[in-house]
Amino acid sequence: MSAPDHSRRTPVPWVAMYHSVGDCSEDPYRITVTPERLEKQLTWLRRRGLRGVSMAKLLAARARGEGRDLVGLTFDDGYADFLTEALPVLRRHRCTATLFVLPGRLGGDNAWDPLGPRKPLLTADGIRRAAHEGVEIGSHGLTHVDLTKADDLTLKTETVESRAALTALLGTEVDGFCYPYGTIDQRAMDAVREAGYSYACAIDPGSLNGLHALPRLHIGQDDNFVRMHLKYRLHRLRRRPVEGLR
Repeated sequence: MSAPDHSRRTPVPWVAMYHSVGDCSEDPYRITVTPERLEKQLTWLRRRGLRGVSMAKLLAARARGEGRDLVGLTFDDGYADFLTEALPVLRRHRCTATLFVLPGRLGGDNAWDPLGPRKPLLTADGIRRAAHEGVEIGSHGLTHVDLTKADDLTLKTETVESRAALTALLGTEVDGFCYPYGTIDQRAMDAVREAGYSYACAIDPGSLNGLHALPRLHIGQDDNFVRMHLKYRLHRLRRRPVEGLR
């Protein structure tokens, strides 16, 4: 008898990756969506019977064997415009989200991007305000370093110390991590797991699998209803089920 096909019964979670929300007239990295475009994208989810939630809520639901109507919404880097531009749209659609921030750059800017405009990052107070609004806060590392190129000390600092800093800032444990640049290898994944995170998000984890190598889809300004539909379908067709998820 052949092994059962679990891929049809347990499709991979659909996790959307956002960054900045605001003016995208100068956007060489194509990481910004306008509030109007975000509004339309969340409308598309609602019309499909889907709802955007934080990674914590998505993974908890999937652990219970539920949540097939949930989509993970993640915002990387912790831009200050999350509070002013993204959060009001999320509220209108009754969505939650996970915000991955850089505790080593509080109140700074996106200095790791050599091109494009400088964008301010949230302060400690801004991160606490987001958490108070029901947003899950996760770590994006301490300073936005590619973990696959980091030496052992930097790798430990970016994973362990960023979690400790956010725990102290929020007064609660931080469970989620997001790999800077989306890059991942076995060494980075092991370091994140050993630092105590219960899950971690990448972009395309390749052969790596499990709760510390969750795939995501980049969502940008050009993603209208048609493109969102195609991305949703192709993601489920191309991605393997995640080990450890029901």
